[in-house]
Amino acid sequence: MTNARSTLPSPELRTPPAIIAGIIAVSAAASAFICWLVYFHAPTDVAGTQLRSLPLVNAMLNALSTIALLAGYRFIRARQIAKHRAAMFTAFFFSSIFLVSYLVNFTLHGETHFDRLSAWWPFYWKLLLSHILLSVIALPMILITFFLSLTGRFPAHRRLARYTYPIWLYVSITGVIVYWMQSAIR
Repeated sequence: MTNARSTLPSPELRTPPAIIAGIIAVSAAASAFICWLVYFHAPTDVAGTQLRSLPLVNAMLNALSTIALLAGYRFIRARQIAKHRAAMFTAFFFSSIFLVSYLVNFTLHGETHFDRLSAWWPFYWKLLLSHILLSVIALPMILITFFLSLTGRFPAHRRLARYTYPIWLYVSITGVIVYWMQSAIR
């Protein structure tokens, strides 16, 4: 018979609640900043003369993140840990560069407006809403999942990654679809 203590992780592998709270706080602050940028900040280049290709760059970064995520999943299923780790760092890199590029695009150009009279509008706004909400949820999940991996807390990493991966993948894929829909309807 095992006692309850034997099933708990050793004290050095327990995740400090302060670390998780810090990651969530930073993620909330980043999301609040993006919300302010999107809804309250006046764009600095309304005419769209500077860096007009940023939406395309953002879509490409999302697509590259998607490819890296799919490769990372394939590698972990094949128990190729080093390749999995490299693929996930690659996905994280592309997603991070995307976030910076996205912020620059919004700072310069503001929100991209979609024609509400389009037959695609009902699908578009639902897709965009799910993309935005899940991206807000994904940010702390991704950071916590990386923290767990980097600190050797692999059982907790695996448990959280089961939820992080599909959300991150959905956000990356829908980012490309949203760009495609915005550029096709303009």
